[in-house]
Amino acid sequence: MNLLEGFLGRLEANMDDNKKQGTTAPTPGSIAMPNVKKRGLKGFFRDVQREMKLVQWATPREGFRLTTVVLAVCAIVTAILTLLSYVADTLFRVVFRGGV
Repeated sequence: MNLLEGFLGRLEANMDDNKKQGTTAPTPGSIAMPNVKKRGLKGFFRDVQREMKLVQWATPREGFRLTTVVLAVCAIVTAILTLLSYVADTLFRVVFRGGV
């Protein structure tokens, strides 16, 4: 018995068990919705406030360090893309116009 046959056998057994228990698979294209009561806009903002208290915020030192890293990466990527653009422009001028 190969791996696929074993998998298909277990799948069929699980489907048979589901039929016996009366459970069915969700219909294709359906979205599973959590069982949450609606609390309105006030409840939403209360939940947001509660979650924001649980966030572990970065220290000012970490924030400065991470901002510096992001700006450095942006500068490096900008320099690389500018250089590639210049090289491509020069190559196109040489190929299509016959000179620099």
